Amino acid sequence: MKPAPLDYIRVDSAEEACALLAEYGEQASILAGGQSLMPMLNTRVARPSALIDVARAADLARTRIEDGALCIQAAVTQAAAERWPSMPKEVPLLAQAFPHVGHYQTRNRGTVCGSIAHADPSAELPLCLAVLEGQIVLRSTSGRRTLTAARFFRGPLTTARGPDELVEEVRFPLARAGERHGFAEVAMRHGDFAIVSLAAVVTAKEIRLGVGGVAGRPWVQRWPRLAGDELKDALNQLAWDVGARDDAHASATYRRHLVRTLGSKLIGELLR
Repeated sequence: MKPAPLDYIRVDSAEEACALLAEYGEQASILAGGQSLMPMLNTRVARPSALIDVARAADLARTRIEDGALCIQAAVTQAAAERWPSMPKEVPLLAQAFPHVGHYQTRNRGTVCGSIAHADPSAELPLCLAVLEGQIVLRSTSGRRTLTAARFFRGPLTTARGPDELVEEVRFPLARAGERHGFAEVAMRHGDFAIVSLAAVVTAKEIRLGVGGVAGRPWVQRWPRLAGDELKDALNQLAWDVGARDDAHASATYRRHLVRTLGSKLIGELLR
């Protein structure tokens, strides 16, 4: 199939993109990499009147360290972010997750901000942002506002972004001394969306575990440092709390099993 008729508009700046979003409102979609959007356009699940292409906006193409976070702007591809020289040291969770994000070819087109804005509950980057307690910067003609990941993600493909707002950048907090990070997932094939994905941060006082692919948005659970039967019981309760359901890819029973077994293995490795 082909997209429904629309206006394609390529912009050179974030300001220009925001002006068009203010004009078109809910009838506009932002195009950066298009790896999630284009299939929706071709199947006419999405039918915007205008497609605003920000891929060549120079003021949206930066990656930088600022205020204790890795800040990635809207036009930065996943591959470019993955190649950030100090990624394994500065944001090790993201470095571990990137190889699971689609395929090498799609990461060369898809953007980090695009994945966050799309908010697929099975996607790896929203899960990492939520577990790291990152932030999303939204820009409009009225100004900017910054939301935590917990406030931004609302449900499947649903966020707190207003129709006139651009996801200008996302901010992944840098690793702190003493933190350990881990990522694991199970998918039908490498590069597919996860049946279950887990991201964990372990500190001297806390275990923070995120679950993707089960609930309608990234689910983040906090515990004190648990081990043995206490950890086993906590993971079992979490497996039920996330509300897994049967679908075409896996049963709810299997997803709960993966939360328990993958969680136990991942956290056990980080506690050593």
